[in-house]
Amino acid sequence: MRVLVLGADGYLGWPTALHLSHRGHEVGAVDNFVRRQYDYELGTSSLVPIAQLQRRVKVWEDISGLRVQPFIGDLNDAEFVYDTVREFKPDAIIHFAEQRSAPYSMIDRAHAVYTQVNNVVGNLNLLFAIAEIDPSIHLVKLGTMGEYGTPNIDIEEGFIEITHRGRTDVLPFPKQPGSYYHLSKVHDSHNIMFACRIWGLRSTDLNQGIVYGQETDETVLHPDLATRFDYDGVFGTVLNRFCVQAVAGHPLTVYGAGGQTRGMLNIRDTLACVEIAVNNPAEEGEYRVFNQFTESFSVKELADKVVEASNGPVRVTNLDNPRVEKEEHYYRAAHTKLLDLGLVPNLLDRSTVASILSVVERHRDRIDVDAIAPSANWRSAGNDDRLHSEAGSVRS
Repeated sequence: MRVLVLGADGYLGWPTALHLSHRGHEVGAVDNFVRRQYDYELGTSSLVPIAQLQRRVKVWEDISGLRVQPFIGDLNDAEFVYDTVREFKPDAIIHFAEQRSAPYSMIDRAHAVYTQVNNVVGNLNLLFAIAEIDPSIHLVKLGTMGEYGTPNIDIEEGFIEITHRGRTDVLPFPKQPGSYYHLSKVHDSHNIMFACRIWGLRSTDLNQGIVYGQETDETVLHPDLATRFDYDGVFGTVLNRFCVQAVAGHPLTVYGAGGQTRGMLNIRDTLACVEIAVNNPAEEGEYRVFNQFTESFSVKELADKVVEASNGPVRVTNLDNPRVEKEEHYYRAAHTKLLDLGLVPNLLDRSTVASILSVVERHRDRIDVDAIAPSANWRSAGNDDRLHSEAGSVRS
């Protein structure tokens, strides 16, 4: 199968491109390298050094004999999107190419506007390209469990049956997103569902939980095949942050009471889920949603797991929560569709946490403790002169 991976230079996009190539698919890799520009803007970097995409592609071909074809450009450039789809002729497109950080979207007005324009317009360009060039292409789109928020009822997989005044219908599950980033994903979902309904497109929306882990079967074959490891206050995920703090001898910073609960999954399971979606495409005109996570943990539970897996004494401290969110809440979400299609999860145990700590330990000389502190506050409209810039210049 011919698979075009958008955002293929990123944390998940690069391992996905390698994995699908290794599994026998012909892979195209699209990126504009803006994720690397965010590092320059924020003064941060991946804990694990990452090679340039061109170097990664060459090393992969040298090691495996397999070719990943790079396409350098921006989804907000409609002409580039159309030309790439025409040239590569994909059977499936995996869409990772969006600004993915909630804190980044909440820095100020410019970053909120940039996030929504970048994500929503790029996705719209892609939908129109598919509709006009080849409506049979299966779009596998990375969404987020954050679209749902934390309702006081069970979260279903995309849709819910509702009876109102004696009439029943199946409707999209109500969305309560927690940031301008999560709102952009909601807009994407609505636009994709609309395109499937009116143009007969086929799409799988993967509402993904928080991903942990850095190593996959392919990325460990050579240092230049490594993917990112983010731990800073803007792009770093909570388990990464805790592991870096533990190795650095810094207290684990739990935001608020630590009762915030989210779905999570191992990076290897992300690759498996995407492959399952590609190998089992949606039908013509079908918009389907898979909740892509394997377990749920509170922030406090994650901190406790890192303390347990660490070799030395590790302290936990509570910070004022920079986010506006429920810190104690009901959380139960369905996630059976991928399991029914054959997903075998890699669950978060002590050895898994220890493996992440080992990655951090190998690169401890690259830790910047000052980068870990939260730098975006949900309660502020954002007027930090150090980070403030117009939306156009954020992209560079």
